[in-house]
Amino acid sequence: MLLQFEIIGEVFVAMLLGGAIGFERESADKPAGLRTHMLVAGSAALLTGLGRILVMQFDANNNLISADPIRIIEAVITGITFLGAGTIIRQRQGKEVEGLTTAASLLLVGAVGISVALNQFILSIGITVMMLLALRGLKYGEKSREKS
Repeated sequence: MLLQFEIIGEVFVAMLLGGAIGFERESADKPAGLRTHMLVAGSAALLTGLGRILVMQFDANNNLISADPIRIIEAVITGITFLGAGTIIRQRQGKEVEGLTTAASLLLVGAVGISVALNQFILSIGITVMMLLALRGLKYGEKSREKS
């Protein structure tokens, strides 16, 4: 039961970090905002945690399964890329393609959720800060370059 509370805490932290990115996306008036990014990060953390539980439950019976944690990460990433593709398709107008940055932020926020579930908190926070700098800081650089 203690592991379940640990996973709840991990999902909470992942959702906070995902929410920081989602808030930036929402303030930029992008299709996937605060709630979407929170849910993607939280679900990535939860699915990774559930994978840990599955391995422990089945492995307790004389090594009946061969665990491959990479498969869990692959499944999470597949789901997230499906969501990301939806943001890109939804934003097509004429010849212009929009939503690529939002799709990329969903993918990276999912990876943050996975890293939280793997108890890589410094890495998770560092990546979140880097994402915010890239999304917000580089946007201002692009605007000033366009004005020149």
